[in-house]
Formats: sequence, structure tokens, C-alpha cells
Amino acid sequence: MITIGIVEDNQFIRMALEQIILATEGYQLKGSYSSAEEAIEKIPSSEPDIVLMDINLGGKSGIDAVADLHEKCPDTRFMMCTVYEDDEKIFEALAAGATGYILKKSKPSELMAAVRELSEGGAPMSSQIASKVVASFRKKESSKENLLESLTHREFEILEALVKGKLYKEIGNDMNISTETVRKHVYHIYKKLHINNRVEAYNRFFGNGN
Repeated sequence: MITIGIVEDNQFIRMALEQIILATEGYQLKGSYSSAEEAIEKIPSSEPDIVLMDINLGGKSGIDAVADLHEKCPDTRFMMCTVYEDDEKIFEALAAGATGYILKKSKPSELMAAVRELSEGGAPMSSQIASKVVASFRKKESSKENLLESLTHREFEILEALVKGKLYKEIGNDMNISTETVRKHVYHIYKKLHINNRVEAYNRFFGNGN
């Protein structure tokens, strides 16, 4: 039996979600709330397996509620159930602790399948949302590549030496330039790559930076 909580300020949508859960075998409604404040107060004691969370709740947002409840209810998984498809809302919700993101226009069967997937450790998303997530990651990867391409040949050589752990003096000796010249190159490398230290340089070089 999968237990579910609902946080939705629209009475008609909330009632529709309640009916879908009550009519589906293997699921139990643990609580239904009209505001983030009410959810934050009551969900920790009811501890549902899954919470369907709206984003725009009038007062405190659903994203803020997830961030708060994620700390208090580590075993509860949160799925945003919303009309929003914009990138900012998606990533704010994921950063707050949501592990699923489905659109309200999804069919009841799709909603319950997503709830089941989430309960089994998955991270279900509407196809439209998944496409936006993939596009955003591709954009980030492209941005990383462009940053590295902005380096001159000499700067790239120095970056390679840095990530291998070489000291400025060693780099200077290898390239027949002064330590001060190496230092100036490193300054420009850090500025171009938007980083501040050798660890960040390593992450950027090997594709692990943000």
C-alpha cells in the first residue's frame, strides 16, 4: 500500500486528485491540504510515502514547502504536480528536493504510474519536462566546452599542467617562462573559466564543473 499526501489550493483539482487516489487499488490517501503552511505542520506526523505538491499555493510556495519538508521527512518523496513547464520552476523544485515533476494535464493513469515509479526509487517526469531537463544539461555541457575553447594554446597547456599538480615554478621551467608569467596566465585562465582555484580548474577540465 502506497500512502499519498496532497497539497493543492484549488479545491476542484484537490478533490479530483483525492478521487483518483481513492479509486485506485493499492493506494491510500494520508492527507489533503490546501496550503503549504498546513502541509508543513501536518505531513511530518502522517509521514506519507509520496506527496503530490502544487507550486503556486498563494502563500508559501510548494517549492518552499518541499525544501522545508525534505529535511523533516527524509523518507517521503515529493512530486510536483503543476501547470508550470518553465525551466526555472523545474530546477528550483528539483533543487529543493523534489524527485518527480508531472503536469496536471496528465491522464490519471499517467499520474498513478508516476507515483508508483517514484515509490520504487525512480524520478518520473512528464515527457515535456524531461525534454527541458535534457536540453538544459546539453546547454550546460556546450557552455563548458565553449569556455575551454576560449583559452589560448599556451593557456590550455598551463591548465593541463595545473590539473596534473605541477607548481608554478615547474610549469615555468618546462615552458621556459618566468614564474610570474605563469601566474599571469593562470589569472587569465581562472577569469575565462569563471573559477577560483586549482580544484575548480580540475573539475572544469575533466567536465565535472557546474
